[in-house]
Amino acid sequence: MRNTLHSSLSRRGVLAAGGAVGLGVVLAACGDGDSAGNAGSTGDGDAKAGPWSFKDDRGETAEADSVPTNIVAFTGLAAALHDYGVQVKGVFGPTTTKDGKPDLQAGDLDVTKVEIIGNVWGEFNVEKYAALNPELLITTQWIEGELWYVPEESKDKILQLAPSVALLASGTTVPKAIQRHADLAESLGADLTTKKVSDAKAAFEKAAARLRAAAKSKPEITVMIAGAGQDLLYVSLAKTSADTLYYQELGVKFVEPKVNAQGFYEELSWENADKYPADVIMLDNRSSQLQPDDLTVKPTWAQLPAVKAGQVTPRVTEPIYSYDKCALILDELAAAIEKARKVT
Repeated sequence: MRNTLHSSLSRRGVLAAGGAVGLGVVLAACGDGDSAGNAGSTGDGDAKAGPWSFKDDRGETAEADSVPTNIVAFTGLAAALHDYGVQVKGVFGPTTTKDGKPDLQAGDLDVTKVEIIGNVWGEFNVEKYAALNPELLITTQWIEGELWYVPEESKDKILQLAPSVALLASGTTVPKAIQRHADLAESLGADLTTKKVSDAKAAFEKAAARLRAAAKSKPEITVMIAGAGQDLLYVSLAKTSADTLYYQELGVKFVEPKVNAQGFYEELSWENADKYPADVIMLDNRSSQLQPDDLTVKPTWAQLPAVKAGQVTPRVTEPIYSYDKCALILDELAAAIEKARKVT
């Protein structure tokens, strides 16, 4: 399927910035994973010559007469492109915090140099978007037929203004997701042969080996993937997200909750926060979630063995899929497991 002006999307689910990553049916990897860029899209200075196309993870092909330069992207995806040297004009999704500082999902983006189309869930200023004369809209996809942070009520107007590309965030793993982001960056003019990219890839592979070794050396350690809301603790199933599925493949042992009908997580009242024994807790670090300092008022949180032992580590629930940023995440989790002791 091709989208030169708009994409045809199916249902839109409710994707709240909740304790787990999203709601709904987990995507199986769709499309054949191939990308098609024009012959001059390899970052060799000839990137803007000739037509451009890219087959995304929906199996849809976005096309343009030349390589897009007026790009608007979900913040985390824009941050990944930035790591490969591709710049965007506008972003939507968590970009700045309440005090004006860059959100974690902005990575190394200079948030003062991009137009912020929307900063929170449900916010997307169509007028600002149109004023940028967008040539390409890029975001992630957690659930089939739905574009992350593109509001249902304005979706049709948004998708009429420029071709769109969606890359999977579930139904895939970290290495595959990184490769697809790299494929897209290369089609947009990035040079993937630079020392910076090769060094980052080597660091990623080293960090993956470290995490594998840590998990192998501590088979007794059980990790709980959690997100903290005001009224509920969300315990996620590892296999439903690209990041935690990959950690599981590397040997990390996770709590397996009895997930709800959507399939991503189990919702626990704070009174039942101790339902699953865990030696380490990976806590959703997104700005929409309560963090350890916020949770001191929750008595049941303070009594969890992992909390009492100081074995709580951040979970980067929506990774920036570049080798550079994912290497840091793997190293952090490896360090947490290396230091952990059995407390359950």
